[in-house]
Amino acid sequence: MNAEPRSKKTQCIEDLRRKVLTQILEPGAYLDETELAETYGISRPPLREVLRQLQGEGYVVLHENRGAQVAPMSHKTLRNFFVAAPMIYAAVTRLAAEHATPAQIAWLKDTQVSFRKAIASGNASDRALWNQRFHSVIGEMADNEFLMPSLRRLLIDHTRIGMTFYNPRKEAMACVSATAADQHDTFIALIEAGDADAAADLAVAHWELSRAQIESFVTPPSIQSPLGRAPEAGDQRGAA
Repeated sequence: MNAEPRSKKTQCIEDLRRKVLTQILEPGAYLDETELAETYGISRPPLREVLRQLQGEGYVVLHENRGAQVAPMSHKTLRNFFVAAPMIYAAVTRLAAEHATPAQIAWLKDTQVSFRKAIASGNASDRALWNQRFHSVIGEMADNEFLMPSLRRLLIDHTRIGMTFYNPRKEAMACVSATAADQHDTFIALIEAGDADAAADLAVAHWELSRAQIESFVTPPSIQSPLGRAPEAGDQRGAA
């Protein structure tokens, strides 16, 4: 039996998510509602419902009298991203190992197959989207209504940052991708085994795999302390 065709509204929201994640729609850009309505063949009322949903998920910000804006990425946002990432990833992965169902584990395995195919193809957008999907599935496994919105917002910026600097032709990036894919396999094994402690530890290690590269890319040379890290207790430079 063939699946029912997706509605125009569903196609619209899925395509806008993809364009935000892959930076086809750049951070901070304003969206033209008339143009969007024409592009997706829907009227303004359902389009506004789409935009309200995207706002709730963290993809856009709605401004009175100015319309929808793609969620910006300010320096403050990036600093908070680096502070929150390891804590959120570890908490979500721990809960996933405790609550995952067999069906969800099968879903995660299928997603991993697609992630490896995307790496092999060298398509940066596909790689970023399947990586985002992999960690979103882990979030679904965690089944926590307080953590999921934070994870969703975190993954939006993580994916967008990755799209900015990822180059599959660079040897270092290829090595990182290979290690990340292997760690994904380990995530699956630990979640399937219900090993919550090891899964949480791996989440932090997985974050560290990309943190240094992202940090060096987004931190201006004038900033002495890396994003998300407080100065050492004994560092009194600049003190009065």
